[in-house]
Amino acid sequence: MPDQKTIGFLFIEGFADWEYGLLAASAVEWFGARAVSLTPHGKPVTGVSGFRLAPDRSAKADENIDLDAVAVIGSDQWAGKAPPDAAELLTAIASRGGVVGGICAGTLALARAGIFEKARHTSNGRDWISGHQAGYPGNGNYQDVPHGVADGKIVSAPGSAPGTFALAFLQALYPEKSGDLAQMRTLFVREYAEAS
Repeated sequence: MPDQKTIGFLFIEGFADWEYGLLAASAVEWFGARAVSLTPHGKPVTGVSGFRLAPDRSAKADENIDLDAVAVIGSDQWAGKAPPDAAELLTAIASRGGVVGGICAGTLALARAGIFEKARHTSNGRDWISGHQAGYPGNGNYQDVPHGVADGKIVSAPGSAPGTFALAFLQALYPEKSGDLAQMRTLFVREYAEAS
Protein backbone atom coordinates (compact mmCIF):
# COMPACT_ATOMS: atom_id res chain seq x y z
CA MET A 1 0.00 0.00 0.00
CA PRO A 2 2.08 2.97 -1.26
CA ASP A 3 0.03 5.70 0.48
CA GLN A 4 -0.45 3.80 3.73
CA LYS A 5 -0.43 6.11 6.77
CA THR A 6 1.37 5.15 9.95
CA ILE A 7 -0.14 6.23 13.28
CA GLY A 8 1.75 6.07 16.55
CA PHE A 9 -0.25 5.49 19.73
CA LEU A 10 1.59 6.76 22.79
CA PHE A 11 0.80 4.82 25.95
CA ILE A 12 2.11 5.33 29.47
CA GLU A 13 1.53 3.40 32.69
CA GLY A 14 -2.16 3.40 33.67
CA PHE A 15 -3.39 4.17 30.13
CA ALA A 16 -7.14 4.37 29.59
CA ASP A 17 -8.06 1.27 27.60
CA TRP A 18 -11.30 2.72 26.18
CA GLU A 19 -9.70 5.77 24.61
CA TYR A 20 -7.81 4.28 21.65
CA GLY A 21 -9.79 1.24 20.46
CA LEU A 22 -12.18 2.91 18.03
CA LEU A 23 -9.43 5.01 16.48
CA ALA A 24 -6.85 2.23 16.17
CA ALA A 25 -9.21 -0.44 14.87
CA SER A 26 -11.09 1.76 12.40
CA ALA A 27 -7.87 3.34 11.10
CA VAL A 28 -6.43 -0.10 10.34
CA GLU A 29 -9.59 -1.96 9.28
CA TRP A 30 -11.41 0.77 7.32
CA PHE A 31 -8.61 3.04 6.13
CA GLY A 32 -5.67 0.66 5.72
CA ALA A 33 -3.45 2.50 8.20
CA ARG A 34 -0.61 0.92 10.13
CA ALA A 35 -0.84 1.31 13.92
CA VAL A 36 2.34 1.37 16.00
CA SER A 37 2.39 1.29 19.81
CA LEU A 38 4.85 3.55 21.62
CA THR A 39 5.87 3.95 25.25
CA PRO A 40 8.32 6.54 26.59
CA HIS A 41 11.24 4.09 26.95
CA GLY A 42 9.99 1.22 24.80
CA LYS A 43 9.09 -0.83 27.89
CA PRO A 44 5.76 -2.56 28.61
CA VAL A 45 3.01 -0.64 30.41
CA THR A 46 -0.22 -1.74 32.06
CA GLY A 47 -3.62 -0.19 31.35
CA VAL A 48 -6.45 0.62 33.75
CA SER A 49 -7.95 -2.81 32.99
CA GLY A 50 -4.75 -4.58 34.00
CA PHE A 51 -3.96 -5.55 30.40
CA ARG A 52 -0.25 -5.34 29.69
CA LEU A 53 0.96 -3.75 26.47
CA ALA A 54 4.35 -4.56 24.98
CA PRO A 55 5.11 -1.65 22.64
CA ASP A 56 6.56 -1.78 19.14
CA ARG A 57 9.11 0.92 20.02
CA SER A 58 9.97 3.87 22.21
CA ALA A 59 8.58 7.38 21.84
CA LYS A 60 11.94 8.92 20.89
CA ALA A 61 11.55 11.28 17.95
CA ASP A 62 14.41 9.71 15.97
CA GLU A 63 12.76 6.26 16.19
CA ASN A 64 9.52 7.61 14.77
CA ILE A 65 10.41 9.51 11.61
CA ASP A 66 7.96 7.29 9.69
CA LEU A 67 4.89 8.46 11.64
CA ASP A 68 2.21 10.43 9.80
CA ALA A 69 0.31 10.97 13.04
CA VAL A 70 0.45 10.38 16.78
CA ALA A 71 -2.35 9.92 19.33
CA VAL A 72 -1.50 10.48 22.99
CA ILE A 73 -3.71 8.22 25.10
CA GLY A 74 -4.82 9.37 28.54
CA SER A 75 -3.52 8.19 31.90
CA ASP A 76 -3.65 9.74 35.37
CA GLN A 77 0.15 9.84 35.21
CA TRP A 78 0.02 12.66 32.62
CA ALA A 79 -1.46 14.73 35.48
CA GLY A 80 1.00 13.40 38.07
CA LYS A 81 4.07 15.00 39.60
CA ALA A 82 6.59 13.59 37.10
CA PRO A 83 4.83 12.99 33.75
CA PRO A 84 6.82 11.78 30.76
CA ASP A 85 8.04 14.44 28.35
CA ALA A 86 6.65 13.81 24.86
CA ALA A 87 7.39 17.30 23.50
CA GLU A 88 10.20 16.30 21.12
CA LEU A 89 8.08 13.61 19.45
CA LEU A 90 4.95 15.77 19.23
CA THR A 91 6.69 18.86 17.86
CA ALA A 92 8.64 16.76 15.33
CA ILE A 93 5.44 15.25 13.93
CA ALA A 94 3.62 18.61 13.95
CA SER A 95 6.53 20.37 12.21
CA ARG A 96 6.43 17.93 9.31
CA GLY A 97 2.67 18.38 8.87
CA GLY A 98 1.52 15.27 10.69
CA VAL A 99 -1.61 14.90 12.79
CA VAL A 100 -1.06 15.30 16.54
CA GLY A 101 -3.89 14.25 18.85
CA GLY A 102 -4.50 13.87 22.55
CA ILE A 103 -7.44 12.51 24.51
CA CYS A 104 -8.26 12.99 28.19
CA ALA A 105 -5.11 13.58 30.26
CA GLY A 106 -3.09 12.98 27.08
CA THR A 107 -4.04 16.56 26.15
CA LEU A 108 -1.65 17.72 28.89
CA ALA A 109 1.28 16.39 26.85
CA LEU A 110 0.13 18.53 23.91
CA ALA A 111 -0.34 21.59 26.15
CA ARG A 112 3.16 21.19 27.63
CA ALA A 113 4.67 20.85 24.15
CA GLY A 114 3.05 24.11 22.97
CA ILE A 115 0.92 22.27 20.38
CA PHE A 116 -2.23 24.23 21.37
CA GLU A 117 -0.59 27.64 20.99
CA LYS A 118 -2.47 28.42 17.76
CA ALA A 119 -5.10 25.65 17.76
CA ARG A 120 -8.62 25.39 19.08
CA HIS A 121 -8.74 22.42 21.44
CA THR A 122 -10.58 20.74 24.28
CA SER A 123 -9.85 18.44 27.22
CA ASN A 124 -11.56 17.26 30.40
CA GLY A 125 -12.81 20.78 31.20
CA ARG A 126 -11.31 24.27 31.23
CA ASP A 127 -10.70 24.20 34.99
CA TRP A 128 -9.21 20.71 34.78
CA ILE A 129 -6.58 21.46 32.13
CA SER A 130 -5.75 24.87 33.62
CA GLY A 131 -5.47 23.30 37.06
CA HIS A 132 -2.86 20.85 35.79
CA GLN A 133 -1.07 23.15 33.32
CA ALA A 134 -1.73 26.75 34.30
CA GLY A 135 -1.06 29.37 31.63
CA TYR A 136 -0.10 26.90 28.90
CA PRO A 137 0.44 28.41 25.42
CA GLY A 138 -2.92 28.74 23.69
CA ASN A 139 -5.13 28.37 26.77
CA GLY A 140 -7.36 31.08 25.30
CA ASN A 141 -8.17 28.71 22.40
CA TYR A 142 -9.90 26.25 24.74
CA GLN A 143 -13.34 25.04 23.58
CA ASP A 144 -15.61 23.86 26.43
CA VAL A 145 -17.38 21.06 24.55
CA PRO A 146 -18.08 17.37 25.30
CA HIS A 147 -16.76 16.06 21.97
CA GLY A 148 -13.56 15.88 19.95
CA VAL A 149 -12.20 19.08 18.39
CA ALA A 150 -9.97 19.32 15.33
CA ASP A 151 -8.16 22.48 14.27
CA GLY A 152 -6.22 21.66 11.14
CA LYS A 153 -4.06 18.73 12.14
CA ILE A 154 -4.36 19.20 15.91
CA VAL A 155 -7.02 16.98 17.51
CA SER A 156 -8.18 16.79 21.12
CA ALA A 157 -11.01 15.30 23.16
CA PRO A 158 -12.17 14.69 26.70
CA GLY A 159 -11.81 11.13 27.97
CA SER A 160 -15.55 10.62 27.64
CA ALA A 161 -15.44 11.12 23.86
CA PRO A 162 -13.44 8.32 22.18
CA GLY A 163 -15.93 8.16 19.29
CA THR A 164 -15.68 11.79 18.24
CA PHE A 165 -11.93 11.72 18.93
CA ALA A 166 -11.60 8.86 16.41
CA LEU A 167 -13.75 10.68 13.84
CA ALA A 168 -11.95 14.02 14.21
CA PHE A 169 -8.52 12.35 14.10
CA LEU A 170 -9.36 10.33 10.97
CA GLN A 171 -10.87 13.41 9.28
CA ALA A 172 -7.62 15.30 9.91
CA LEU A 173 -5.54 12.39 8.60
CA TYR A 174 -7.81 11.47 5.66
CA PRO A 175 -9.58 14.69 4.53
CA GLU A 176 -10.33 13.05 1.18
CA LYS A 177 -12.38 10.28 2.86
CA SER A 178 -15.26 12.44 4.12
CA GLY A 179 -17.88 10.06 2.65
CA ASP A 180 -16.45 7.07 4.53
CA LEU A 181 -16.22 9.14 7.70
CA ALA A 182 -19.85 10.24 7.36
CA GLN A 183 -20.85 6.55 7.21
CA MET A 184 -18.72 5.85 10.27
CA ARG A 185 -20.34 8.76 12.17
CA THR A 186 -23.82 7.44 11.28
CA LEU A 187 -22.85 4.02 12.60
CA PHE A 188 -21.62 5.50 15.91
CA VAL A 189 -24.65 7.80 16.32
CA ARG A 190 -27.14 4.95 15.91
CA GLU A 191 -25.89 3.32 19.13
CA TYR A 192 -27.05 6.31 21.19
CA ALA A 193 -30.07 7.30 19.09
CA GLU A 194 -31.66 3.87 19.49
CA ALA A 195 -30.63 3.23 23.11
CA SER A 196 -32.86 5.88 24.68
